[in-house]
Formats: sequence, C-alpha cells, structure tokens
Amino acid sequence: MGRTGEATQHLSEIVMARPHDVEALSALAELQRSAKKYTEAAATYDKAIAAVGIPQRDNWTLFYFRGICYERSKQWPKAEADFKKALELYPDQPLVLNYLGYSWVDQGLNLEEAFKMLRKAVELRPNDGYIVDSLGWAHYKLGQYPEAAETLEKAIDLKPADPILNDHLGDAYWRVDRRIEAHFQWNHARDMGPDPEDLPAILKKIENGLPDPATQTATPKASSQKQGGG
Repeated sequence: MGRTGEATQHLSEIVMARPHDVEALSALAELQRSAKKYTEAAATYDKAIAAVGIPQRDNWTLFYFRGICYERSKQWPKAEADFKKALELYPDQPLVLNYLGYSWVDQGLNLEEAFKMLRKAVELRPNDGYIVDSLGWAHYKLGQYPEAAETLEKAIDLKPADPILNDHLGDAYWRVDRRIEAHFQWNHARDMGPDPEDLPAILKKIENGLPDPATQTATPKASSQKQGGG
C-alpha cells in the first residue's frame, strides 16, 4: 500500500517485543532490503540467523538475501561467503546459482565454474527470463556477442516487458552489427519505465550507440539482484 514507514515501525515493535522471532526479523529485513537500506537489512538478517542457531535447508534464504545486501553495499567477500553457505544448505538452488555465477562473471572470477552455475540455473528454471538474461549477459561480458544475442532473445521471449532485458538485448544487437534493432530495443527499454539511475545510460545509447568495447566501462546489474533476483 506504499506505507513503508508504518510497516517498518510495526515490524520493529514486534521485533523489540520478540527479539528471537525469526519470522518477524526476516520480514523486517525484507522490508529494509526492498527499501535499499542494505546495511540495516544485513544487520537484521544477522539477528535472524543468530536466532536460528544451527541453520537447516529451509534457512538458505536468510544467507541468500543477506548476501545480496552485502553485495549491494560493496562487501563482496561477505556476500560470496553467504552465497556459498546458501548453496551448502540447498545445493543447486537456481536463484543462488544465478546470483553467484553472474557475480563471478561480472568480476572475471572463476569463469568456468560460473558458467556451469548459470547453465545449471537455466536448466532448472528454463522459463525464468531473468535467469536466462543472466546467462546471456555473461556471454556479453566475455565478448561472446553472437551467443549473447541468441540467449538474450530467449530471455525477451520469456519476459518481454522488462526494461533491463530489452536494454541488454539492444547492447548485444549493437555488437553484432544489428544497429537498427539495437535502437529498437533501447527505445523499448526507455519506454518501459526503467530505474531513474539507468535511464541516462539508455538515452545516451539511443543518441550515440555504444563505444568501442575496449573503452566501455558500464557495469550491468546482475539479473537476480534486480529481481530477487535484483
């Protein structure tokens, strides 16, 4: 209903009254995370994880979402440890495979294992446009532009109205010399209500196209973080 402040206050009061209530702590952390208060959310997830004691398979989400908070607040070593812990609790969980695999590709780390993770995530959730997008964007990041365009087309078929996916496909089309189609996708992305922080880059591409790959420094978002995934 858009009453985030009231919701936060209400959940905070519940947590104060019941400081070991994992469900209440998780709900408060989720609210803080959705409001992009990542440091606060991570601290609340800390309390939820402490209240759990010995984590079980069902607790994988606590580590996954705390990992996202760490990643968003530029604390990658902690994020990586949490994603690995989530996979330890729930091996082959596709959301975690997607997030960790993409993050590694984005940083140029553990590329062989990262692609295995992304392909496994797509195999497990072939109809998830965001996860398919992650695999396509990983191909793009490594300069595998034909593979990127082919995979991102599949992502768009699954999730046609997402501005980030359309933006990604536009970039891939530009790199394979499909310039008219690239502008078509970027215009789509512009018209779909992208995040305000993403809009200037999209408008710049519509105006000027993409720079040479050697000079391009823009870092994309990982699919599941924007949707999750993140």
